[in-house]
Amino acid sequence: MSRCRDYAGYHEFFPYYVAMHSRPATRRLHFIGTVAGALLSLAGALTGRRAWLPALPVLGYGFAWPSHFFIEGNNPASFGHPLWSLRGDGQLIVMMLRGRDAELSVMARDYLQAHPEARTAANWRAPDARAA
Repeated sequence: MSRCRDYAGYHEFFPYYVAMHSRPATRRLHFIGTVAGALLSLAGALTGRRAWLPALPVLGYGFAWPSHFFIEGNNPASFGHPLWSLRGDGQLIVMMLRGRDAELSVMARDYLQAHPEARTAANWRAPDARAA
């Protein structure tokens, strides 16, 4: 499994974060968990249902972490950089809402091509194998 290294700043970290979410299924599960959790937490805050308030972290991580283990074959980036990962998740979701998911796939592919240490058997196939 790839390991999170030190980064000079968030802008250097974000391409790594995207690469750890290289598969569309991983990004979709993050999206579902984060958006559903945020909506339930907001509903809980607006209606006074306190039991719903922790929905964001419970659903967000509940959908996200298994996708790393079972789809990407890596560890969640939040294990090494929790605050940047939270920011990255927000940026990832905003990009998806704006219809930029294909751009995320390209960013992930480019990062993994340049950083073999970040590759896993699940998130990498040689570029010539993708055409087959």
